[in-house]
Formats: sequence, C-alpha cells, structure tokens
Amino acid sequence: MGQPEFAKLSIFFPMWNEEEYIERAINAGRSACEELMTAGEIADYELIIVDDASTDRTPEIADGLAATDAHVRVVHHPVNRKLGGSIKTGFAAATGDLVLYTDADLPFDFVELNKAIRIMRLYESDIVSAYRHDRTEEGSSRAIYTFFYNLLIRIMFGVKMRDINFAFKLCKRQIFDHIQLHSEGSFIDAELVIRAKKLGYTVTQFGVDYFPRTRGVSTLSSPAIIVKILREMRELRGELVQIAPLDDAASGA
Repeated sequence: MGQPEFAKLSIFFPMWNEEEYIERAINAGRSACEELMTAGEIADYELIIVDDASTDRTPEIADGLAATDAHVRVVHHPVNRKLGGSIKTGFAAATGDLVLYTDADLPFDFVELNKAIRIMRLYESDIVSAYRHDRTEEGSSRAIYTFFYNLLIRIMFGVKMRDINFAFKLCKRQIFDHIQLHSEGSFIDAELVIRAKKLGYTVTQFGVDYFPRTRGVSTLSSPAIIVKILREMRELRGELVQIAPLDDAASGA
C-alpha cells in the first residue's frame, strides 16, 4: 500500500451546550478516522471541539476527552460567537490538509466520510458538500425554509446548491490560502461555497441519509437567526458577486 493521499484529516465540531451529544460525536469521529487510517486514506487525524462559551457541562466534558486522547483538541470561546464565529475558529485551528466541519448532533452517518473522500479524489474536488436525501424528518416549516433559502442564494449569487447550509463540508485546507470568511452567523455555509465557486474551486455535492436531532433544540430556523442571515447576505453581497476567478497557478489547478 502506498502513502495516503492526505497526511492528516481535521474534523471540527462547533458546540454550544451539547453535553448530551459531545461524547457520541467524538466517539463517532474517532471510529471513522481510525477506519480511514486502516484503509490507507489518511495518515493521521485530529478531532477539534469548538466550545462556543457553553453554559452546561460541555467545556468540562470536552477538556476531559482531550486529556485522555491526544487526537482530541479543544478551543474555548470566552464569549459566545454563534455558528459563524465557531466555524471560523474551527477552520483556523485545523492543522490537517483535509478539513471536515459538521455538527455535534451527527446529522449523517460517519460512514459517508469515506465516500466523500473517495469523491474528492475521483473528481478532483476542492470541497465536497452533502445534501439531505429526505427532509421530511425535519418538519415542513424547516423544509420550506431550506427550499427558499437555496433559491435565494441562486438568485442573488448565481450559485446553485441543493442544501447549502447542511453541516457537512469536506474541504482541502489549501483553499483557505485564498478564502477569508467574514460571516458571524449561519450565512457562513453559503459564504464558504459562494467564495469557493466564484474563485474557481470545484464543489461537488452528494446525497446522504439525514438523521434529525433527538435531544436539545435546533435554532437554525428561528426568526432571529433568519434575520441575521438576511442581514449578512445583504452586507456581503456586493463583495461576493464581484469575486473574480483565480488563475490556474493560484488555484492549484
């Protein structure tokens, strides 16, 4: 068996008050990474917990996991920075040449990660982004919100994605030599994909089975979150629509 194509995989989980999910998420991530190492896909891995100033036992549990496993790292936010701030922290903290961002409630089966890496290699993708096969489990209001949000992204930015906010973004670390994210809210998923596509990076989508949160409460489609998304979309639109493609040398093509 030759050398793995990717030297190190970083998986990071933005977390705010996820004491009920944190250990399951880390265990699932660890098992997936160990299987990828055995299969020769990666040579090493790290699991990063971004604690967004949680007020439950998340920080304590996270530190305990890091103390017993050298592959686990924790970054604590002194103040709550919401999803956008946590994702920016995660990408900045990642040291792997391959980086996966996902949620602590594990909205997909981690077995899909092997498929995503295979797709990235086969199609020479810079980002592999998953979409949900079936959205009925998330409720009708959330499904409607998702449909219109993706439609709005297509109209405003010319970027066509089936599920742009789904928490599965597998990225080559090198793209962040040219991408700097600004959103502090949930618009950050769209911002990442829009910037990547405008710069000429390849974004490949694939479908996964969706597993809804069974504990705690998701706030993604709350009125306050939606208002913030729309505000950041308006504020960043002028910059995003003017992004020019990189030349082949700069993009690594």
